[in-house]
Amino acid sequence: MTNTSQPNLESISATAAGIRRRVLAHTIAQNGGYMSQACSAAELLACLYGGVLNFAPVSAPIDPPTFIGVPHVGEHIYITGAQFHGEKGAHYDRLISSPAHYALVIYAALIETGRLREDGLDHFNRDGSTVEMIGAEHSPGFETTTGSLSQALSQASGIALARKIRNESGKTWVFMSDGEFQEGQTYEALQAAKFHGLDKLRVIVDVNRAQCDGPMDTVMRIEPLEERIKGFGWDVSVVDGHDSAAIIKAANLEANNPHMILCYTDPVRGLPLLAERAPVLHYLRFTGADERAKYERAYAEMVK
Repeated sequence: MTNTSQPNLESISATAAGIRRRVLAHTIAQNGGYMSQACSAAELLACLYGGVLNFAPVSAPIDPPTFIGVPHVGEHIYITGAQFHGEKGAHYDRLISSPAHYALVIYAALIETGRLREDGLDHFNRDGSTVEMIGAEHSPGFETTTGSLSQALSQASGIALARKIRNESGKTWVFMSDGEFQEGQTYEALQAAKFHGLDKLRVIVDVNRAQCDGPMDTVMRIEPLEERIKGFGWDVSVVDGHDSAAIIKAANLEANNPHMILCYTDPVRGLPLLAERAPVLHYLRFTGADERAKYERAYAEMVK
């Protein structure tokens, strides 16, 4: 699906709902999954893949390839997960996804937008599969391995700088989580991107205020985030991360500086049952048959 000037908000809403349903179904089937990330980021990813990113089309949903090994000297057939974004070109956008634990949500978005085969999640976390639980450079939709959190912004800045030198018109996008603003490398990358004038670098952040150890502000506060980022010379937009029209409007703004969109989200949006797990929402693994049955009933409500 390529970028359009008039994104279909109804279609994007359906994609977001499909992402949540698909991740919940997978979580029930596998007795575990990153559910809160699907709840918070569904609209962000639906907007990116369904109306913001200027990607080359793919002729048909792609079957995830098997894992052929890590890159090494003399290896010339290595394929990254960027193939799911279509062919590269000077005028096409690039997307670097930073929080690799969102992989399940990204796979769901790829399926919902016709880039990954419908049965792609059948390969999830299997030996020899590229559909990894924690996305790596060979996983569908991933172009790089982002290592521990916060490395993708630096990687994308390097890509954006190379594209600037080559006078490419396409934008370089980064999808981030708010926990990455507890990492020093993020702020180094912000500074470098401004210094090098990377005006085609765009970042969209899932600010769901939750992380593996609980609420963000109980681990390390990052607010006032908007002012911090502006202090490095970036343009910043702050939006409701479940308002697709607002996300798309911010994404289409012209910028003379690197531009970051802070999307404040709800980690239980669309699945209020998940709030019973508060304050730790990072990963959902059922405590027993009774809790699992609750989520099965919630899924049944979703698909009505």
